[in-house]
Amino acid sequence: MRFKKLDLNLLVALDHMLALQSVSAAAEKMFMSQSAMSNALTRLRTYFDDPLLVQVGKRMELTPRAEAMQPAIRDILVRVEATIDTQPEFDPTISTRAFNILVSDYTLRVLMPIVVAEMDRQGARVKLNLLSQRETPFLMLERGDADLLVTPDHFISPNHPSTLLYEDRYVVLACAKGPYADVEMDIDLYQAAPHAIMIPPSAGAKPAESLVLNNLGITRNVELTTFSFSALPHLLAGTGRIATVHAHLAKVAMKTTPLVHYELPFELETFKQNMQWHSYRDHDPGILWLRDVFLKSAQILSERD
Repeated sequence: MRFKKLDLNLLVALDHMLALQSVSAAAEKMFMSQSAMSNALTRLRTYFDDPLLVQVGKRMELTPRAEAMQPAIRDILVRVEATIDTQPEFDPTISTRAFNILVSDYTLRVLMPIVVAEMDRQGARVKLNLLSQRETPFLMLERGDADLLVTPDHFISPNHPSTLLYEDRYVVLACAKGPYADVEMDIDLYQAAPHAIMIPPSAGAKPAESLVLNNLGITRNVELTTFSFSALPHLLAGTGRIATVHAHLAKVAMKTTPLVHYELPFELETFKQNMQWHSYRDHDPGILWLRDVFLKSAQILSERD
């Protein structure tokens, strides 16, 4: 199919090449030979009268025109994919559709067991691909690489619809046999005590509670960092450190690890967990069903408090 003499199939190849900045990687992703992908790039260069990708040292970089076109090309393809994939009806007991969901390991530990149990209760046959979050995870949503994003309200995009799933509060967690197992925690002791914290693996990223604490001018004496929310409570066992964690996560961890928790010695706004999807998928029956499953699961989680 052509539009203004452009073979529209070439837009898919161009999208991959611009995203990966590699002809060979794009060819592999599209199950094409490298020569065929190189031929596609040659045709695109001729049509747009621009190199699009240029060799700089050992890597390829986008030309200014390619950078300017990239978001629009991805948007066109996401819109087409959404139109084609959206069926008039959706039956989870029949459909084997695969959903890509971006979650943190906190969500994996706290909410996802309830979600998959709810899906089983409904007899759903759908498939789930749970993807780890990166810096600015909503970009994967915008690219069409994810169907649903579960993330704190700090990290959602203003350009796509979202809804609140549930709220969680923060608590202090400590080893049940350590020096902070039974203390009168005040703000001075909280700041002086050795802390273990989670730092996201993405460069420059900070956990949600750090952003809130920084706004309050509260500092922590950090002795240990980890990249995993779910591992954090277990790293306190047998130590004299404390951690600031979500109450739901603390409750789960205390079932298997000798820990105690108590309230923070200061007021801290609650943690708001949100669910977001692409605006083009707003009326997709499959996404509507998936959103309903998450909302029901979040309600079950909240009722367990």
